[in-house]
Amino acid sequence: MADHNFQVIAVAIDEDDTKVAEFTNGITYPVLMDRQHLLTELYAISNVPSVLMIDEDDTIVQPNWNAYATDTFKDYTGIDSTEHLDAIRRWVIEGTPMMAASEAREAVGDLTEDEEQARLRFRLANHFRSAGDDANAERNFDLAAELAPHDWTIRRAMMPLRGGDPFGDEFFALAEEYNAAGRPFHGVASRSA
Repeated sequence: MADHNFQVIAVAIDEDDTKVAEFTNGITYPVLMDRQHLLTELYAISNVPSVLMIDEDDTIVQPNWNAYATDTFKDYTGIDSTEHLDAIRRWVIEGTPMMAASEAREAVGDLTEDEEQARLRFRLANHFRSAGDDANAERNFDLAAELAPHDWTIRRAMMPLRGGDPFGDEFFALAEEYNAAGRPFHGVASRSA
């Protein structure tokens, strides 16, 4: 849809360029790195993937939306990408957003105090980890997870930082907790989920 002045920009909430590069083979749009998780705070993103649609006037026309461009994870998530791609096409080609501007403003509330504290603890943990203070890093990672137990931008992001595998057993345990909690999503959940 480039002919319609449409541009996809991906942002990896990661700090390992090598790992991100493995997933970008064949991707033709820009992939940026957000090592400090600034976008997750700015847009109150707590789950990945999250899609935001922003128009040429920098207006968010579709806030945090758990959308997929392919059906790669459909068996796991139950989310059909067709719905998402059709909604994006309607917005780009026809100018029809998924929701009114007033609905978009209200769709994603501010982070709760616990979520804000969790993000601060996550930042502290990263700082201590970078400084070689493993004890304080671990303590703050634990506190962040306790404050925001279903925030994947914290829980899953800390896995490789703590030496874990974000696609291993720990990931599946997190996914099980998330599913048991009713799949909480800070944003607009997919209708097919």
